[in-house]
Amino acid sequence: MAERPTVHACAVLVGARALLIRGPAGSGKSLLTFKLIAAAQSGLLPFARLVGDDRIRLEPCHGRLLARAPETLTGLIEVRGLGIRQLPHECVAVVGGVIDLAAPDANRLPLRTEAEVEGIKLPQLKIAEGHDPYPSVLAWLTTKFADEALVAEK
Repeated sequence: MAERPTVHACAVLVGARALLIRGPAGSGKSLLTFKLIAAAQSGLLPFARLVGDDRIRLEPCHGRLLARAPETLTGLIEVRGLGIRQLPHECVAVVGGVIDLAAPDANRLPLRTEAEVEGIKLPQLKIAEGHDPYPSVLAWLTTKFADEALVAEK
């Protein structure tokens, strides 16, 4: 069976699920991936590890979306100003959410949105061009929408 084509994206395992980080070249996908890994190392997140940088192979499997790096890029990430670096990595991860960087339809107070990737619907966070995605992504991972918190308190 032929290998599936790759998409221009990064994937980082955060906790039990991976984030698929999409966006145009130069939008900060690799930097956000590296910052999330550093956040786990500093204790802001419980766990984060690189799945893949720049090119990701996606595969729907039993209602879930699997992400992995192509063999030639396994464990490698580009750090602007330093070049290609090697990091501990996961060979495959189940995608739990999608981050779209430089999204033209990003809103200041967004509604919950979903992205459909390879036929699988996933929670989505859209970040406007020119905005640092790290604070929003960290909050998205560690907090709930206000209405969810109210429901949880009842």
